[in-house]
Amino acid sequence: MTLADRAHAMLREALDLYRDSPRATNWLRHHVDRLAEPLRVAVAGQPEAGKSTLVNSLVGEEIAPLSVEGGRQILTWYRGGMNPRAQVYPVQAPPRDVPAARMGGRLHIDLEGWRSDQLDRVIVDWPARTLRGLTLIDTPGIDSSEVGSRISLDADAVLYLMRQPHSTDVGFLQSLQDHPIAREAPVNSIVVLSRADEVGGGRIDALTSAKQLARRYRTDVGLTGLCQNAIAVSGLLAHAGRTLTEEEMVSLGVLAQAPRRQLETAMVSADRFVGDGVPLRLDSRVRLALLERFGMFGIRLVTTLIRQGFTTVDALSAELVTRSGLAELRESIRQCFTDRHDVLKARSALLALEVVLRMEPRPAARRLVSALEALVVSAHDFRELRLLAALHGGRTTLPDPLADEARRLVGGVGTALPARLGFEREASGHELHDAVSDALRRWQEQAENHALGTGQRRAARVVVRSCEGMVAQLTRI
Repeated sequence: MTLADRAHAMLREALDLYRDSPRATNWLRHHVDRLAEPLRVAVAGQPEAGKSTLVNSLVGEEIAPLSVEGGRQILTWYRGGMNPRAQVYPVQAPPRDVPAARMGGRLHIDLEGWRSDQLDRVIVDWPARTLRGLTLIDTPGIDSSEVGSRISLDADAVLYLMRQPHSTDVGFLQSLQDHPIAREAPVNSIVVLSRADEVGGGRIDALTSAKQLARRYRTDVGLTGLCQNAIAVSGLLAHAGRTLTEEEMVSLGVLAQAPRRQLETAMVSADRFVGDGVPLRLDSRVRLALLERFGMFGIRLVTTLIRQGFTTVDALSAELVTRSGLAELRESIRQCFTDRHDVLKARSALLALEVVLRMEPRPAARRLVSALEALVVSAHDFRELRLLAALHGGRTTLPDPLADEARRLVGGVGTALPARLGFEREASGHELHDAVSDALRRWQEQAENHALGTGQRRAARVVVRSCEGMVAQLTRI
């Protein structure tokens, strides 16, 4: 029985136990249904951290943010759907549809007449490949007092955007684990060093510097245990790359053809670049539009790339996305979140169950309380995720080639049996059994190898348990 199966069974048991409590049963039914829903990933951070830009980058379209009169951003869920649709969820009224459509290449939703204090959230259905198995939650800045608690309740996983790890950022990440089960399984957060193009004053090597900074954050004492990974991303560059147009390509080509000294002089500042006195063969309105889309760093990078031969939309777009860090982030989301969909959904269900057991304690629930505690402590799925984070961040090191094999065996390149065992082709049951038997024997030896440190032997025991699970799985086939 998988962790998700056990979580589902425990929720059902609690529903029977609390059938005389309408509040508890409503809560539990909601979380039973939620187990079957797509994974919910919240994008959170300080105001102006680039949350909506990152949402747009991941989706590849201009859909965020949503705001009401006065510019107040609204908590917005983006789900996969056949056609654009939007529903507002008022605080004190049933949900209702509002007009939603593509206009000028972007999402337009009519929220006229609504105030932020009247709305709990807006749910948008949007036809995008990224959203087929994933719900993205675009949040207001965390200076809003209710945002942190809402994220803990609503989301299965979190992308947390920050520029540098200030006390507010660390405090927020800690608040996501302000729950006994969350502390036992801190496996649902990725830190994104956002607006990476601004590191080092937006120099041409800014992204390289930002990626080096992100690597340091993975072993930062203040962040240890609070996130699965830390990745530098320029959301602005990624979004511009994914939505680059032929018209923009022509305008950028004009800038790339300008004498370098002339272009460098024009780009001393943003005001100078868009000013009327600049001797560039582009209208000031076009320059302003390019600045808003790419930023100063992006324009410097793009013109350099065009001179180096990236002269088509497809070639330039692919290069911008690669350099932006978006591909690395998407891969981390896959490894840490979507490949572990069932584990993270089960984690949310167990957190919800614990809330009921704590808020409405009763003698008949004592057995369920003990079973919940035992499950969380013994769940090997959580141990695998913690080990992956430790290996990736450098908090746990293993000699070559053990590190790569450990990462693969605990599901770091895919959770299916062939992926764990290193097969890139279809393998027979006999081949799989031989491979896992060899791996189990090898890692049992490492678990008792006193030439390794205590933490390394502990990591080896996690790998052994993963191998044992694969043996059991093959036995059942």
